[in-house]
Amino acid sequence: MSAFDALVRPALVRIGAPDSGYDRDGDRFWGTGFFIAPGWVLTCAHVVAEGGGAVWRNEPAVGITWQDGRDTRRSRGTVVLALPRPEDPDVRPEPWGFPDVALVRVPGTHKASCVMLADRPPDLTTKVGLHGWSRETGELGIRQVHGELSGVDAHALVTKEVLPVEGCSGGPVVDDVTGAVIGFNKGRWSHQGALVPLAVLRRLHDAPGGEYWAEALRDHDRHHLDHYLHSLDYESDWTRVQERERERLGTPQPLSPKLRIRLRGQLAALPPPINPGEIMDLVDRVKAWIRNTTAPDAFEDDPRTWSEGAALLYRLRAPDRGDPGLDAVLLYAAHVVRRVSGRPGGLGGAADFRKWIIDLAADAGPYLRREIDDLIGPGSSAALAHVRERRARADVLLEIDTPRWDRRYPWRVKLLRDGHMVTPLHGDDRGVERAQLKETLRGPLAEALRLGDNGPHLASVEAVLPRELFDEPLDTWRLDPPKGPDETWGPTTLGQRRIVVIRDARRHGKEPSPEWRARWEAGERGPLRAAPLRAEVPGAGPDAHTARVRRESPDETRERLRRAEGGTVPVYCGPVGSGDGLMAMNAALAAGHPLALWRTGAHDHTDCAAFHVEADWLLADARTAHGLGEPIRSLRALVPERPDLAWAETIAVLYDPPDRPPHAGRLEVPPLLGEEDP
Repeated sequence: MSAFDALVRPALVRIGAPDSGYDRDGDRFWGTGFFIAPGWVLTCAHVVAEGGGAVWRNEPAVGITWQDGRDTRRSRGTVVLALPRPEDPDVRPEPWGFPDVALVRVPGTHKASCVMLADRPPDLTTKVGLHGWSRETGELGIRQVHGELSGVDAHALVTKEVLPVEGCSGGPVVDDVTGAVIGFNKGRWSHQGALVPLAVLRRLHDAPGGEYWAEALRDHDRHHLDHYLHSLDYESDWTRVQERERERLGTPQPLSPKLRIRLRGQLAALPPPINPGEIMDLVDRVKAWIRNTTAPDAFEDDPRTWSEGAALLYRLRAPDRGDPGLDAVLLYAAHVVRRVSGRPGGLGGAADFRKWIIDLAADAGPYLRREIDDLIGPGSSAALAHVRERRARADVLLEIDTPRWDRRYPWRVKLLRDGHMVTPLHGDDRGVERAQLKETLRGPLAEALRLGDNGPHLASVEAVLPRELFDEPLDTWRLDPPKGPDETWGPTTLGQRRIVVIRDARRHGKEPSPEWRARWEAGERGPLRAAPLRAEVPGAGPDAHTARVRRESPDETRERLRRAEGGTVPVYCGPVGSGDGLMAMNAALAAGHPLALWRTGAHDHTDCAAFHVEADWLLADARTAHGLGEPIRSLRALVPERPDLAWAETIAVLYDPPDRPPHAGRLEVPPLLGEEDP
């Protein structure tokens, strides 16, 4: 056995029916799992599914046989998280969907040996070891095979020259170069080994019970740091064995194993990040400082822990520092300490970490030392509790095109940073039918919003739509998936939680007109004032109780809106995606109006007079175009408790700056949701 094989073996567990540890012949053996932290076993969902419906009803129905030194222990575990879970607990799906993972909580296993999880994806051709329990040769025992990765297929890691043996499903896959677990065995596909990479398990954070995965990862990092600092058995310590093998083989690694585990363990002791965008904001700041540039980085990722953010920086370096990645990681760690110091428990938990960072930075160049001292040095401590970020990392741009064929709407979801830098994330040029838009876009929008949010500061949504979709009630969509089989999507709508505005897709295909620019500049200066989008609509105009009898013609509407003074916001108590409303909206957009308010839904609103009065007050309070979004969001949030504000639930906002992407010659960067090139 190699040194890493010897480390893996005691962390392997046999999974079977409860009390099946006494089953010497393995007749009640289901498969393999492995401890990632004391109390936490990772395996395949299809393995624990052998236990039937009891497994999915949160019963301790999973038998775990594990090693405590030389003693064999038997425990019962409960599946607390799985992806995907079966829709019917008593019906086993065939085949089991990807990523086929289950997290099992196993009480009373604080002495268990645990694997070291990788903090970066592997090289696609690295040497690997596949480990697990098997009875393929007749007797139930531990088996391992070694080979090389040959690539990626449908997000799974693939091996061609080596296959998992029967029973090894759920067992760990070890990078034989770095000595860290990079995934687990799932099975065989078309004479290839199919391995689930750890990076895919980020999806677990968003699944029902995702908080257990976050807890298990924190326990993993703290366990290995504690073991490194206090264990006298060096041969059982992953960090020391990794360090020894690294020196023996001369394996280049951005950071030494002992520095990594100190960093990971101390980051795990801090209050966790609020969202991935908060982590990426700090990664952005570090990259900008290291590279001495203010340009946003095109690279995007979806980290969920402070440690995953640090791993994105391992290959960066500062010009005055020779150790690859160390300068960037130290600066990142200082930013994290500063960020969490104003949070409950943050200051106490960060005290020792702050000292470690400052001591390690003593050998760094003077510019880096000064930067770290400004962030967390003695002179900065008094202000730490008051540190707050002032804006979201990015806004989310949703683009939906006019159908090209079969009434299918092509769509794209992007990040919009600093109002001009566009990073594509997801899209479908083939498109979907209108009835499928909500279901299709929920996932991509939720992911983009996680990356755009920066702690408590939330990204806005800018929907660039064809005019026929202006009445699509985007603000009423709910993106949070149900937490259980009896729950619904919720609890708040998109428009109650964040600013949602609509922009016109048609006029962004050419250079903005002078009228559009002039009206936008007037809206930026303010004040804003309401004018009826259609003058004959009841409730509109100077006298809210008098309706014009004669119908306003399209030419009259166009001329009236063209002559409207700067800062005028057309208001309409009805939909604008078709009929008279669309005619009037076409006239407003042709006249260069960048702002408008209207109501989606049915035409027969009975409170139009009240709506126009409220719209007048709303625009007066907003004063400028930039002040319009948040008051409307606040009104939407009050609707569940204020029946008198029911009109706010159907309000839509046109907010359409002329020089904001997309536009002719738009600036875009390639979609890079994955690894950055070294």
